[in-house]
Amino acid sequence: MAYSVNSVPIRLTAERWYHIVENHDDVAGHYDDVLQTVEEPDLVVRGYKGALIAVRGAGRKEYFCVVYREINRDDGFIISAYFTSEINRRQIVWPSNH
Repeated sequence: MAYSVNSVPIRLTAERWYHIVENHDDVAGHYDDVLQTVEEPDLVVRGYKGALIAVRGAGRKEYFCVVYREINRDDGFIISAYFTSEINRRQIVWPSNH
């Protein structure tokens, strides 16, 4: 379990972890990084259909992304995790610049 930047508890079930590493084998061995990225992201961007994407730098021009959804103030869950070289900075929701 991790807490998002909005203090919402975010679950990572065994079933979901299996699904993530089955589809993104480069994420295997990064379980703790998934939780840490949700709790301590460099930024959070808006995803599709209400999802949020926590982003942390993972080396030179590489980012570790964790897709999650906050259902309400007391519950949320992780959808996916992956490494990427590009992020959409136009959709940043945290930290807020306002």
